[in-house]
Amino acid sequence: MGEPAIDVHSSHHSEFNFEPFDGWQVEENDHPIEEVRLTVDPTDNPNLPVLTIRAWLLGVISCMVLAFANMFFGYRTNQLSIGSVCVQIISLPIGRFLAKTFPKKDVKVPFTNWSFSLNPGPFSMKEHCLITIFASAGAGGLYAIHIVTIVRAFYRRSIHPMAAFLLAQTTQLLGYGWAGIYRKYLVESPYMWWPANLVQVSLFKALHLKEKRKKGRLTRLQFFIITFVASFTYYIIPGFIFPTISSISVLCLIFKNSITMQQIGSGQNGLGIGSFGLDWSTVASFLGSPLATPSTAIFNIMVSFFLGIYVLVPISYWLNLYNAKHFPIISSSVFDMNGKHYNTTRIINDRTFTLNVQEEENYSKIHMSITFALTYGLGFATLTASIMHVALHDGKDIWKQVWKAKEYAKKKAEDVHTRLMRRNYEPVPQWWFHVLLVLVIGLSIFTCHGFGGQLQLPWWGVLLACAIGLFFTLPIGVILATTNQAPGLNIITEYIIGLILPGKPLANVTFKTYGYISMAQALGLLSDLNLGHYMKIPPKAMFISQLAGTIISSAITFGTAWFLLSTVENICDVDELPTGSPWTCPNDAVFYNASIIWGLVGPIRMFGKLGLYSSLNYFFIIGFLLPIPFWWLSKAFPEKKWLKHIHIPLLLSGAGGIPPAHTVNYIMWGIVGIFFNYYIYNKYKEWWARHTYVMSAALDAGIAFMGILIFFALQSYNISGIDWWGAGSDYCPLASCPTAPGVVVKGCPSIQ
Repeated sequence: MGEPAIDVHSSHHSEFNFEPFDGWQVEENDHPIEEVRLTVDPTDNPNLPVLTIRAWLLGVISCMVLAFANMFFGYRTNQLSIGSVCVQIISLPIGRFLAKTFPKKDVKVPFTNWSFSLNPGPFSMKEHCLITIFASAGAGGLYAIHIVTIVRAFYRRSIHPMAAFLLAQTTQLLGYGWAGIYRKYLVESPYMWWPANLVQVSLFKALHLKEKRKKGRLTRLQFFIITFVASFTYYIIPGFIFPTISSISVLCLIFKNSITMQQIGSGQNGLGIGSFGLDWSTVASFLGSPLATPSTAIFNIMVSFFLGIYVLVPISYWLNLYNAKHFPIISSSVFDMNGKHYNTTRIINDRTFTLNVQEEENYSKIHMSITFALTYGLGFATLTASIMHVALHDGKDIWKQVWKAKEYAKKKAEDVHTRLMRRNYEPVPQWWFHVLLVLVIGLSIFTCHGFGGQLQLPWWGVLLACAIGLFFTLPIGVILATTNQAPGLNIITEYIIGLILPGKPLANVTFKTYGYISMAQALGLLSDLNLGHYMKIPPKAMFISQLAGTIISSAITFGTAWFLLSTVENICDVDELPTGSPWTCPNDAVFYNASIIWGLVGPIRMFGKLGLYSSLNYFFIIGFLLPIPFWWLSKAFPEKKWLKHIHIPLLLSGAGGIPPAHTVNYIMWGIVGIFFNYYIYNKYKEWWARHTYVMSAALDAGIAFMGILIFFALQSYNISGIDWWGAGSDYCPLASCPTAPGVVVKGCPSIQ
């Protein structure tokens, strides 16, 4: 493990004593990007411990805990996603405690010449970084689990557990192959600088400053513990005793018999005017913690929300576009022409699990709520707007940086961080990535083709998905590494396979997952490799921890999902679940309906000449053209600084989380985010810098631990809550009712 580490945690770059006799190497800071020069130290100490027993222990445990907790909350009405920043803060005091208490003893690995020390010295920043990388693998989620959920809980069919397990693993590992192919361009080039990683580097440096408590003030750790205990204790109220406070809709409590007022006032199924929630999970579910989102992004997203939900949706609904009044104003479900929930079993050929075209024509075309239809339209617009926005605002810079990167590579020049890495550590051999790629592609084809072809995707479909992921990783990686933005591929992939293989719902979602997630995983790995580059983590240690973290987190996430799908009665079935049950699976409901729209029925019968929604294709053109006038205005009036902050892709996609998110989630997220990241940030900057990220992590962690405790102590024994008024939803039963005359829906008044 090298020489015992010197504890140099007591300082920032300017305060660090990088003494050569301590093993520190200090170089001239010649990195070409100013932000990187100001943030990342031009130093390394190869003697610091890295992949230690402490890093493995804390890394694997945190990976497993986050994978379990995020999957557990993923099925709930107010889902919660706990980020790796939580582990980043908690693991530091635990790592230092282990460094003080573990025995200084060498352990020999049996049958080899290898040995390692249980305690190689003080807890280092490099170990801390690796633990966070492990945790981020657990926090990243598992997209493929939606497929398993919709098959078992929505289509009510069986899926072979080994097919499901391999699907979970292969979709997560596939992108790692092309990360190896592109690392030369996206990691080793200093012009691909990954802005988001500078936040991580700054946080690591801030956490490793030796902190003395000033009189009358708390250390970061003390503040974390107090906030965590408060969050943990409080969540028993919205989580079990009084769930109604998660979403209180004032207008519904006043106007108990008015469909229109409940549509306007419901925070769960309506526009949410006058609704609010007294629950951190209402704030942070779906959109993530607002405390970790810059205020400019919050303002753009909230403007998008107001324009979308309070202008576009009401106008479209009350003008009755696409027969909107026949259906709920906001819903992720699909409907028949009579306003009833679409009976998908009627149009499925039960033996082949494909579309029965004749039966669909006899029964009804698929209809969507106006909000769901507009969400797809805005999704189309976001895709083209992202391309145009990046081309106009960042195109010149990206092009310059690509050319500079090429010139840099030709000269075989090296910036300070590349020099230090090459001098001190062996790179990961390219054949590691190639072997992994070939192995995972082979396993992916076996997963889709084997097990009786349950997943419906032929071998060439897997290869086409791989080709799409491989092709888009480089251009989208360049955009992400230079601008911190990345358009998703989910709509493109489901559109392509929907045209090629219509009528096959599982083929569609499987293709989408292999094509879209392989690119997302590749970019995640490349981002982590760049963070390792800045933090001077040996590349092999980084690769091993990422691979291990991904395999472990996929297995834990799959196990958690399979357990919940097998043990929670009527999970995801809103009509059959008891009142107030949290197991409503909002994300999976959207995924299920997308599998019907894009897979079972297909884009030609939905958005093409045979469908009702062909006019939504104009959104592709609108999205492409919309950034142009705003870019021109920002150039024509450079003195108007606010024009530069108008981000058209964010304005288009900001409200795109509804559904599955609810309006109350957006309202509370916006209020909390603007208060902390605008008002507190500008008024009390020192407090904000010390406490905001720590508070975000503590609130998430408190809810997660109490939610899991409630489930295993009470809900797993069918004790779902106290039977009283406060155990209900937002008491807006009429918000989901149609307002078109003559449409009869169970539980809704008939309008003549």
